[in-house]
Amino acid sequence: MTIKRAILTLLSILAIAQVSFSLKDSLAQPQIQSRLELYQTNLVLHVAELTSLPSDDFQFAQAVSSLVGENPYAAASQKYLQVRQESVTSRNNFSSQLEQLDNSEAEITDTVNAAQKQQLQQQIFELEKFINEVDLKQGILTAVQSKPQEALSLWSEEIKRINNPQDPYVQTAKVLMQLWQGESQELNFSLETINRNLDSWFRYQTLAKLNQLLLRQENLAVLQQQELQIARNSLIKLAVISGIPLIGGIGGAILLILLIVQRLIKPETAIINLQRSNSWSTPWDWEIIWQVLIVGFFFIGQFVLPLLVGALGINPANSSLRVKALYVLGSYLLMSAGGLTVLYLSLKSFRPLPTNWFKFKLNSNWIVWGFGGYLVAIPLVLLVSLINQQIWQGQGGSNPLLLLALQAQDKVALTIFFITASIAAPIFEEIMFRGFLLPSLTKYVSVNGAIIISGLIFAVAHLSLSEVLPLATLGVVLGFVYARSRNLLAPMLLHGLWNSGTLLSLFILGSGA
Repeated sequence: MTIKRAILTLLSILAIAQVSFSLKDSLAQPQIQSRLELYQTNLVLHVAELTSLPSDDFQFAQAVSSLVGENPYAAASQKYLQVRQESVTSRNNFSSQLEQLDNSEAEITDTVNAAQKQQLQQQIFELEKFINEVDLKQGILTAVQSKPQEALSLWSEEIKRINNPQDPYVQTAKVLMQLWQGESQELNFSLETINRNLDSWFRYQTLAKLNQLLLRQENLAVLQQQELQIARNSLIKLAVISGIPLIGGIGGAILLILLIVQRLIKPETAIINLQRSNSWSTPWDWEIIWQVLIVGFFFIGQFVLPLLVGALGINPANSSLRVKALYVLGSYLLMSAGGLTVLYLSLKSFRPLPTNWFKFKLNSNWIVWGFGGYLVAIPLVLLVSLINQQIWQGQGGSNPLLLLALQAQDKVALTIFFITASIAAPIFEEIMFRGFLLPSLTKYVSVNGAIIISGLIFAVAHLSLSEVLPLATLGVVLGFVYARSRNLLAPMLLHGLWNSGTLLSLFILGSGA
């Protein structure tokens, strides 16, 4: 074995170990999807307020009813209960991990254990806060469904469980109990507690109950008008969030059916006949593929960059959202620069490269391929995601960028996230996975095999178990689009459209009042 191969073997072992640890760690983490569903549920609750209005517009009433369902409060209560159970499971998993670390006797791991303990304790703390918040809201949902005694019992249990009079959730639970018990003493001092610890539709319901109890009819009327305006805005938001995947999914399903029919009728000339796509002429061997993948992507991203950030003493954890957004963008650009440098140096001796390598052709039909691939990806990924949800039951982790983007109501921060996810990521990842990896693999496997393998590696590289199947499906579509178009602009467009759609949905959900 040469020195180079020995080094690559060592780096591969380190990379595989790190990736395995990250995937295992994601197993105990909740998915962002659960939070997204709650944000969408809150929009539905706002829209449900429109059903109480008399309307002569039958189509409008039908549209509202179709969006909120027959019993939106019961459905919302069920969703909050489901997410609570998932959060309790995650908290228990983290607690078990923390207990294992506490029982560890290996002195050599003391420093590592201390950092892991701190991270686990923070995650447990955040989940406890979230569970307490969900319990407050579950009680309000129960009370609104004319079950005040059940609501009082929920809040009473929460007060006993937390057992801290100074805790904001305990203080809020006491206010809620006073309201739904009809007690008016000291409620004038409850407004600040309500505004501070409740949000969205739940704040509205609580303030409405407060004004009713204190007989403040003028304040109640103003509050109801404000809520109706919020409900109308929420209707538009909900229509956009539901409409994009619905319309895109229908269009994509029709396009997919047409492609399959064409494949059956005219197999020789069918668009999805990959036998029409020849393998690339690849002058390098498996060692170069190995080198670029391990050193240029995993080693730089998982080791070099974290060490550099640590050496510089950069810790954006407690910084503003703009600083976090800049940190994410800066980190990604550094990783991209390092990865592309490794790719360039690895292929330098093979220049000039054979035809069709790393092609960017503006005067071609790349827009058609990119947009068509995006439409086809929507129903496929949505279908796989539904199956995936049943497999992981809300666990398996998610890309941390999604949660940050959900909170990004700052236009500057959102713009930075857009540059990262919709421009930087498609350029770098498509060059690495479709531009280099997929064609290189065709030296050893068929084009079909190369598309599948590169799609799986692309999915695993995102380091979240719950995202492997959906991202692998997206990766396969990206690979197919590149194999047929032979133009990197096509998968870059598809990738950018996908990430942009995700960011748009996150922004709309996060802007819910």
